[in-house]
Order: sequence, then C-alpha cells, then structure tokens
Amino acid sequence: MPSFNYWDRQGRGDLLGGGARLIPIRTPHGDFKVWTKRVGNHPRIKLLLLHGGPGATHEYFEPFDLWLPEAGIEYYYYDQLGSHRSDQPDIPALWDLPRFVDEVDQVRQALGLGPDNFFLLGHSWGGILAIEYALAHPQALKGLVISNMVASIPAYNRYAQTVLMPAMDPAALAEIQALEAAQDTDNPRYMALLVPHHYEHHVLRLPQAQWPDPVNRAFAHLNPKVYVPMQGPSELGASGKLQHWDRDADLHRIRVPTLTIGATHDTMDPAHMAAMARALPQGRHLLCPRGSHMAMVDDQETYMRGLIEFLLDVGGRG
Repeated sequence: MPSFNYWDRQGRGDLLGGGARLIPIRTPHGDFKVWTKRVGNHPRIKLLLLHGGPGATHEYFEPFDLWLPEAGIEYYYYDQLGSHRSDQPDIPALWDLPRFVDEVDQVRQALGLGPDNFFLLGHSWGGILAIEYALAHPQALKGLVISNMVASIPAYNRYAQTVLMPAMDPAALAEIQALEAAQDTDNPRYMALLVPHHYEHHVLRLPQAQWPDPVNRAFAHLNPKVYVPMQGPSELGASGKLQHWDRDADLHRIRVPTLTIGATHDTMDPAHMAAMARALPQGRHLLCPRGSHMAMVDDQETYMRGLIEFLLDVGGRG
C-alpha cells in the first residue's frame, strides 16, 4: 500500500486545511468536536464513510484513495465521537445508538449534504449506524451502502456459533472460549489465538505480517471504552448493548437505492447480505468472492468497482 500523509492534530481549528475539518457536535452530555476530511468534488455524489468498531477509525478506508478520486467521486472520511482524531470523552452514557444517529445527522448538516447528493456508506458497526440513519432520516438520503453487515445481531451470533466456530481448530476455540468465560480477553494469548484462527480467515485474509499500514493503524487506535460496552469483549459474536439489535423486519421501509456488500469469507453470513438486498425496495447486492470482513482490502478490485458502479448509476455520470 502507498503511504499517506494526514493532518497533525496540533493547532486544531474548525478549518484545518487539506479538506480536513472539525465539526461541533451537541450531545446531552456536553459539546464536542469530530474530525472529517473531504476528498474530491462532485455536485451529485458526496459519500460519507461510517467506520466500524464501534470505536475504530477512518484509517482502514484509505484504500478508497486509490479508486474514488479517479472516478471523480467526492467522499468524506469521518472519525465518530470517541474515535482517534475526534474528541474522546470518557462518558459511558454517550455510547448509545440513537445518539450516534443524531451525531451523523449533525455531521451531514454541517457538511451541507442533502437528498440531491448525499450517499452514506456504513461498514460493519457503521452498517448498523447507516441502517438506523436511513430509517430515522429517509428524506436526507440519495443512496445507501451497507458494507459487510447483516441486519440482525442475533443472526450474526447464530452464524458465528453454527458456521464460524465449528470450522475453527477445536483446541484453539476451547482456549479462546475459556479466556472469554474468565473475562480475561486482555490477555495477550487471546489475540495470539484469534489472529491465526479467526482474523486471518474471516476479518482480513492475509497473514498479519502482511496487513497494510492503514489497517494496522485502525486497530492500534481502536478505543475499547467505546467498543466493549457496545460490541462486548468477545470477538466471536456480540454481547454488548447491540446484542439484541435487529432490523430485518424494517428493511422494507428503506426506499432509497441501497447496495449491500458481502464477502464469501466474511464474519457476516453472505447469504444474509444477499437476502437483505432482496428485502430492500431498491436493493442491489455485490458479493466479493475472495473477500472477508475487510473486503475493501482483500478483494479490493471487486469491492471498489462495484461500489463505483452503484454510485455513478444512482448519482449520475459525467
């Protein structure tokens, strides 16, 4: 991967140069600022990127720089509140799905995005946030992309239990589950087992030594004070505040053109991703056959060409 130069947070201001901007966010627990960065300029296609986690960062989206500018697409990197370049208040009450939805809408308004040009892409946890945003603010959107995320956490947990876990080495799985049962997931042994037995198969299908720098930085900057309360401590399913989240029955209410992106080796059931597209009134589906949860990295050409085709088709070419 090429190297990328990013804004140094020293001397922060609302307008930071290079397309970067700090946006003020109002919450019930105080006012804060979140970081965004615009790349490109297009009157009809303005794509806001919602990263995963919760509590991860925009950084693993950096491969978009290799594809979207050439296609003429305008897009926005964005670190959600609690993440990396944005404010990171230690206030547990902030880590709440409806508040995150409101934050996204404040960011949208500050950036001047609207129904004639506003596309929203959510990956992983960002996909949950994108679905909730589309249900809460349908009038604001022109198009939606749900990337590597099913519409039901109970379905995700079932897939992990019935498909992913049985395929793992039994001894490694037993040790992983023992560490989880003992609430000892901070133990270095936990990730030492998860990486070769799970991550390299279903999160990013490369040996960890070959993971690109943007991915390594995103993992290094993940904020556990956001991640653990919402996702839970286990990496083989969700057990936090999101444990019972399920919007399968509400997909028919999302009436804007929507692309679901799944991957054959994903942590999320690829069949569920395809079924979501059929349930959406204007749904389309893209399968990345060589990809995993981070298909924008390990099946990059399929992912990017499919995404660009959707954006240009809905937003207009030329």
